[in-house]
Amino acid sequence: MSSHVRTALISTAGHCKVACGFCFRADRAHGFLDTPTYTRTLSRLKETGVDGVCLTGGEPTHHPQLRQLVRLAHQFGMSVSMVTSARTMTDVIRLSHVADLLANVTVSADSRGAMLLGRTTRTAASGIDTLRAISTETKILHVTCWNLSDSECRALAGLVTEAGVEVQFSPVVLDENALRRDDMPVQEYLARQWLDAEVLGHYFDLSDRYRGYLDELRDLQLPAEGERRPCCSATAYVSADGRIRRCPYGQASVSVLAPRAAIGQFLTDPAQDRVTPDCAAICRPSATPDDREAPCSVPA
Repeated sequence: MSSHVRTALISTAGHCKVACGFCFRADRAHGFLDTPTYTRTLSRLKETGVDGVCLTGGEPTHHPQLRQLVRLAHQFGMSVSMVTSARTMTDVIRLSHVADLLANVTVSADSRGAMLLGRTTRTAASGIDTLRAISTETKILHVTCWNLSDSECRALAGLVTEAGVEVQFSPVVLDENALRRDDMPVQEYLARQWLDAEVLGHYFDLSDRYRGYLDELRDLQLPAEGERRPCCSATAYVSADGRIRRCPYGQASVSVLAPRAAIGQFLTDPAQDRVTPDCAAICRPSATPDDREAPCSVPA
């Protein structure tokens, strides 16, 4: 099954100082996406029908030509959003300089358990401080969850309500190597995802599709013999070195320097990659409307 690519996730840098222990980046490296490569990428994506890009990282606020990246996408008639972990004054100032040009900004945060697991310091409170400092119309706090407590969820609901921002959740996703490293049985890991969803449900209106997503992750982690799920994401991925993939973890790719026909064929042919727990955490299947990351509301 294939789907028309409508959006692109663009890595502006191959490195990130946060270095989450559970990071699912597939192309960690040094250096930034250069402007000529980025411009050519936008041109080729536009020709295949892509109408929106999301700038990610590494950390996009570290890119020395960040404002130019945003403006170039607008010149190609594309909407621009951003996913960031900006917390320092310098990074937040850089973000504020482009915030009015962005359709939405998502600031990443981690629950206490996720911070301990991933060795991060991205608190929800500091993420909300970043969102308060910018002028983007749509502000989203994305919380990666692990080992949630009732008191933590209650406090988070209060923070979100007071700040008037939208909130999204996703569970920590660990691959087989990470599970072995942390000496964690698969069943215990999957059970924790569901326990966290239950606690979240006391304070937030989680969608049925979010719970369906947890089912999908379970099935991917414990696949039936011979089962292979083909990729059907409508989002392409562009690495900082100028390679276009249908999946961040896919082996198949095409350079943005390739001929137009080759890029067009790559993005319209059926994807050859299979869905894994890692890529399911960031890709969006397009067969049906998908709100697994739709903002969750706090019950009145």
